[in-house]
Amino acid sequence: MPEAEKITINMNVVDLGKVDLLVEEGFYSNRTDFIRTAIRNQLNRHDDEVRHSMTRRELAIGVISYDRAELEWHAAAGERLTIAITGLLVIASDVSPELARQTIESIKIVGVFRASKAVKDALADRTH
Repeated sequence: MPEAEKITINMNVVDLGKVDLLVEEGFYSNRTDFIRTAIRNQLNRHDDEVRHSMTRRELAIGVISYDRAELEWHAAAGERLTIAITGLLVIASDVSPELARQTIESIKIVGVFRASKAVKDALADRTH
């Protein structure tokens, strides 16, 4: 599992106090545990909607990673990739902007896209 992404939220003081009370009472180990649990519960609650949306948008779910060797293989085969994912897309640091442009037709990402700034810049017009 890839490392977690950090997010920041603002809560009103009454809700935050309620969270702290539940933590003090031992229902959760800390605020983060409460927030993660709440998010998981909401995602489970909306699981059908998420699946329908992903099907409609033709998105895969998970983690996809490409390195230089894999993209060179696609280039040699004359293939251009159309990447559509909910989750994490990683283009390794050994991939040049030129190779990325040569092999990647388009990227549709709902989530996190990790690549060098040069590769992201080279693919900016192909990323949605």
